[in-house]
This record gives sequence, C-alpha cells and structure tokens, in this order.
Amino acid sequence: MQRATAAIFAAVAAALVASPSGVDARVERGAGLASKKAERAAPPPLLATLVQTHTDERVPLDEATPTGDRFSALLADRVTGERHAFDPRLLDLLRALARKYPAARIELVSGYRSAKLNETMRKKGHHVASHSQHSLGHACDFRIVPAGADKGVDPRILERDIRDLGWDGGVGVYPLSGDWFVHADVGKHRHWDGN
Repeated sequence: MQRATAAIFAAVAAALVASPSGVDARVERGAGLASKKAERAAPPPLLATLVQTHTDERVPLDEATPTGDRFSALLADRVTGERHAFDPRLLDLLRALARKYPAARIELVSGYRSAKLNETMRKKGHHVASHSQHSLGHACDFRIVPAGADKGVDPRILERDIRDLGWDGGVGVYPLSGDWFVHADVGKHRHWDGN
C-alpha cells in the first residue's frame, strides 16, 4: 500500500514538473482579473465641485457626472423650480475649465430662467435681456474659486480662459463686488462687460 501511495505522489509530482504552469497560471490569471475589476470599480477623478449658490447644493463634477438631466435640475429656475434641458456644451465647458483649475469650486449663479423670473429681474433693473439665452437653457452664469482661495478667479481672466478653449458663443463679464461672475452661452459670438 505504501508503494502504491508513493507511486501516485511521484506521478503527480512528475506532472507538475512537466507542466509548471498548472497552479501558478491560475493565480496570475486571477490576480489580473482582480486588478481589472478594481480599475473598473474606481470612480473617475474629481475635477471640481459644482455649487448651486441659491441652495448651497453641491454636486461632484468629473468626466461622467453629473448627467445632463442632473445638471439641468441643478440649474432649475430658483423661483418657480421650473426646469429646462441645458445645452450639453455648457457642461463640457465647465469640465474643461475644471481641468485648468483642479479641485476648484464652481459656483453656479444663474441657470434657467422662466419668463416670469426673467421679466421680474428686468423690472428690478438687472442686466437681463428680454429674450435671454437663460430662458432657452443656453446660458450659465458662474464663478470659479480655486482650491484654497477665498475669492473667485477674476471674470476677465475667465473670459480669456473660455476663449482660449475655442468657445465661440457669448461671454459676458461681471467684475463688480456684488456681481462677480462670468456668463457663457451657446448663442452668437459676442462680448459684453456688465459693470
């Protein structure tokens, strides 16, 4: 019996020596699958944080989030709560600017404006067009506060950054202490200074 057992062990050992990939190959393949799963599970790196200035709602900005629908919800009319789908180029613009200002806070000052809010703002003397790009979901007012800074980037500098990215729509700058933001829209190429 001992001879039979010894013969079996010898045969198994010989098979392993003849085919060394037996056990090790499984471990290597398993390790490779585990690392691929870890890569898939890792979220995309955070580019910035979007902050709705009227509600202080915060949404991470990366290459995949927020979705267009979530972005539109974040920029809903602040008075009526009405929503409008936003042109995806605006979200792409914010992502491109976030790459220039990593880990910044992008404060969303104004997004969609219902006809009611737009007219109310016009009557109160705000610099608001009667047929505003905001009312079409084509415009966003925002400022960028770099990581560790107390104040946002000068809107005139942001305008240059936006144009350097090839933006061909409208850009308005509001460099006053009470109105410290930049406006970007997907309309015609134009510029204005809102002070």
